Amino acid sequence: MNKLVSSSGVIAASVFLTIAGTTTATAQPDPLPDLTVTTVLDGLAKPWDAVVAPDGTVLTGERSGRFVIRDVGGATRELDADLDDLYASGETGLMGIALATDFAASRTIYTCQGVQGSGGGTGSAGTGSAGGGSDNHIAVVSWTVDPGWTALTRTGTLVDDIPVADGGRHGGCRILAHPDGTLYVGTGDTATPTVPQDRNSLGGKVLHINADGSAAAGSPDRIFTLGHRNVQGLAIRPGTGQIYEVEQGTTRDDELNLLVPGGNYGYRPDRLPLIYDESVPMTDPTRVPGALAAVWSSGSPTIATPGLTFANGAGWGSWNGAAVMSSQQGEKLVFLKLSEDGTEYVDEADALVGTYGRLRSLTSFGDDGAFLLTTDNGSDDKVLLVTPAAD
Repeated sequence: MNKLVSSSGVIAASVFLTIAGTTTATAQPDPLPDLTVTTVLDGLAKPWDAVVAPDGTVLTGERSGRFVIRDVGGATRELDADLDDLYASGETGLMGIALATDFAASRTIYTCQGVQGSGGGTGSAGTGSAGGGSDNHIAVVSWTVDPGWTALTRTGTLVDDIPVADGGRHGGCRILAHPDGTLYVGTGDTATPTVPQDRNSLGGKVLHINADGSAAAGSPDRIFTLGHRNVQGLAIRPGTGQIYEVEQGTTRDDELNLLVPGGNYGYRPDRLPLIYDESVPMTDPTRVPGALAAVWSSGSPTIATPGLTFANGAGWGSWNGAAVMSSQQGEKLVFLKLSEDGTEYVDEADALVGTYGRLRSLTSFGDDGAFLLTTDNGSDDKVLLVTPAAD
């Protein structure tokens, strides 16, 4: 194993991997570059997301409720934070993390997390929550972190009416901090039949809000798009301003979608009364007229795609600008070259197949095309730094 020092000062064992561009015996005519993978953090349990601060500090959060950093000196430690009301069950817990666009000045961090209700049935749980009257829900919370990276302090709640299922199934929840200071939030449908198409529920949607939690311009009732199953990946395509989301399919058809304001992406699992019918198509233009088609879908079976970023740097060669998706069941990264207008994909390649197990979050890192990647194996999970290897 070679030893490398990343741009953030992280020293770790590196693995140089030659990537198989296809799953068939046919040679890939346009292979991906080799990848350098370094371990930034390890010994974790289901780190749902990871972000990097301007000073190079890497922050992650375990779904069960713990914030952990690796600072610029290489020291690893847990941050103090009040998570006493965290609702962590099934797929829900401490989920998406995003730094405010003005983080360098404000020290503000946003999280999307499950919140325990009072049990009285009178709280702010959103339409589509199925918690037996518990008022459990999902919220977008703002925090500040001190300059020494020792503690997170809650400063507010931007959204407190995202629904959650009893048991936490399909809880979303990804946050994208847009350069204009607004936030996009991807949510899950709580495995409830009517939620994806219900404009009175924030489940199964992509929300667009201002930094105070109010509806952003052009997003009535905070809803930017609807008709989703479980949105866990959001990213901006470099140089275009286009926003994409990735969501997990049923037994088939994980999807990459180009988001259009007001767009309906066609998931409607209410064909049978009161039954969450996952046999319906992920995009159903027959039952949802005008439903927008996916840019890419996995087909059958699903590979479970929770994370999304873009390859962004000269080191990626001809794959510069490609969408990159993580896969849990497929245990790999999927790279997609997109057409110039971004409405379809023109080439596909896989990487890290079976190397690190289940893969979850993807976050761009630095200016050399690198990105952070978290594993999702349940024990000894890692935050990895993936970089196109120099020739």
